Amino acid sequence: MTRSDGRSVDQLREITIERGWSTQAEGSALISFGGTRVLCTASFTNGVPRWLSGKGKGWVTAEYSMLPRSTNDRMDRESVKGKIGGRTHEISRLIGRSLRAVIDMKALGENTIVLDCDVLQADGGTRTAAITGAYVALVDAIEWAREKKFIAQKAVPIIDSVAAVSVGIIDGEPMLDLAYVEDVRAETDMNVVVTGRGLFVEVQGTAEGAPFDRSELNSLLDLALGGAASLAEFQRTALSS
Repeated sequence: MTRSDGRSVDQLREITIERGWSTQAEGSALISFGGTRVLCTASFTNGVPRWLSGKGKGWVTAEYSMLPRSTNDRMDRESVKGKIGGRTHEISRLIGRSLRAVIDMKALGENTIVLDCDVLQADGGTRTAAITGAYVALVDAIEWAREKKFIAQKAVPIIDSVAAVSVGIIDGEPMLDLAYVEDVRAETDMNVVVTGRGLFVEVQGTAEGAPFDRSELNSLLDLALGGAASLAEFQRTALSS
C-alpha cells in the first residue's frame, strides 16, 4: 500500500536534526518529522529542587508548548488564557518521563536540566518529534556540564538513548509515523517511546474507530520498534557531526 505522500506503510517521513540550533542554550536541536518542526532546548542549572536537596541525585524535566501559528488556524497562547491545557501538561510529563528513563540521576549529581520543546509547525507527531529531539539536546547539555566540571569526568549520566514514533491503523492497514491527514482518520492511534536497546518506555494507544486485536497490536509495536531504531541512527549521526 502506498500512502498519499508516496511512502510505504513502514517508512518514516523525512527526518532532519539540526544540532546546536540555539547559541544560548547548553544544548539544542531543531528536529523535523516531515512538516512537523520542533525546537528543543536544554537548560542546565547547578542545583536541584528543594525536595531533592542533599540526596545526591539530579533532576530532568520538560515543558512543551505550541506556537500560535504552528497550526492552520491561530491558537491563543496559553499564557494569555491564564491556564495551561491538559494536553500540554500530559505531553510535558511524557517527555520528562521518557528522558528520565535513560538518565542515571546519581551520576548526574545535584544538577537540573530542563528541556523546552516548542512546536514551530505541527503536522502530526509533535510529541514524538519532541522526545526524539530533546534527547539530542540533553546529551549536549550534559557534555557542556562535564566540560564546565559540574559533572565528574568519569560519571556516565546517560545510560541509553530514547526516541519516539507514532503508529496507527488506517483502512485496516498498520502504518508508521502518521502525518496529520492520516492521524485524523486513523482507526487506531498510538505513540510509542523506545530506548536504543529496544525497550519500551511508554505505549499510548487508543482505538479511535474500531477496537484493535492482539495481532494488530503486535504489528503496530513491530512497526514502532523499526521506526525507533531508525530514529536512533539519526540521533547518533547528529551527535557525531
